[in-house]
Amino acid sequence: MQILAYLIPISLVLGGVGLLAFVYTVRTDQYDDPEGDAQRILSGQYDDKPKS
Repeated sequence: MQILAYLIPISLVLGGVGLLAFVYTVRTDQYDDPEGDAQRILSGQYDDKPKS
């Protein structure tokens, strides 16, 4: 039972880190154009020099 004293706080911290990472990606517009990405994958045109 003592292992639960370690596992519960560790799981809460890891869950919080994951939530903070998700909020960061949403705020920095990492999901701004998911349809465009899907269309580029299916397109036959290749971009040899992508934007940096």
